[in-house]
Amino acid sequence: MCRIVKLFQKTLLLLAASASLVPISIYADSDLDGTIDATLQAGLEQSLKEIGLAREARKGNLAIALVDVSEPGRPRSAMLNGHDMFYAASLPKIAILLGAAVSLDNGSLPMSPALNKDIQDMIRYSCNECASRVLEEVGREKLISILQSPQYHFYDPEAGGGLWVGKPYGPESAYRRDPLAGFSHGATVFQAARFYYLLNEKTLVSPEQSEMMLSALSKPALKHKFVKGLDAYDGLEIYRKSGTWKRSHADSALVVSDQHRYIIVALAEDREGSEWLEKLATRLHLLVTTEDG
Repeated sequence: MCRIVKLFQKTLLLLAASASLVPISIYADSDLDGTIDATLQAGLEQSLKEIGLAREARKGNLAIALVDVSEPGRPRSAMLNGHDMFYAASLPKIAILLGAAVSLDNGSLPMSPALNKDIQDMIRYSCNECASRVLEEVGREKLISILQSPQYHFYDPEAGGGLWVGKPYGPESAYRRDPLAGFSHGATVFQAARFYYLLNEKTLVSPEQSEMMLSALSKPALKHKFVKGLDAYDGLEIYRKSGTWKRSHADSALVVSDQHRYIIVALAEDREGSEWLEKLATRLHLLVTTEDG
């Protein structure tokens, strides 16, 4: 059923387009609209061929977003299957992080040492109990309202979906599944990349809560997927949230070095997905940081 939904989504989004994997912008006023860079897109597609994952992208088992933000105010993007909904496991904990930041900003949620620890552990260690507690503090329906609000626009069922949290992280049943694919915890790589882009631009929330969010995303404790793939490169700062559940593998990161800064998000549906994401991080780091890719 999920595959049928995914194919239906793709048909709507790519109507009247060529068979190319180059994404079509469906957010007319999006922060990343018009930022697709032909050279970076070609490099992304070539990179997938070189590491043997082009076929998986064509089959719809892999989605990737890459945004080079090395030059302030001039993002360069590349995507494959950018608006396809995937089950994203723990990656949508970044949506709970956003909900906490918004609530702290508007005064509906007071910061406390216990809340701060839960936020940090929810992201760095992917603590499920911590995520569920923060979700309850924010409010289940309030978080969905934030994600769908015109201000943040992180989930739109008429435009491919996006970030979704409709279930605590634990044995409890889902209270609201996403309207498109029926996922309890879902994402598109486009909207996850937007999250990091706006956070990097310091336009997502207040400066104070931006620092809180970046602190939580820093120093990732789980050393797999993107973090493992980037381990060979010295001097990197990685702000990151990953996710794993059975065959579903997700990772997302803002990567900062002395001269380069980029966002990478990938969602995979395969038991070898963790290894796919590790290889992707290694190859796409080279694509961004070397002149010829």
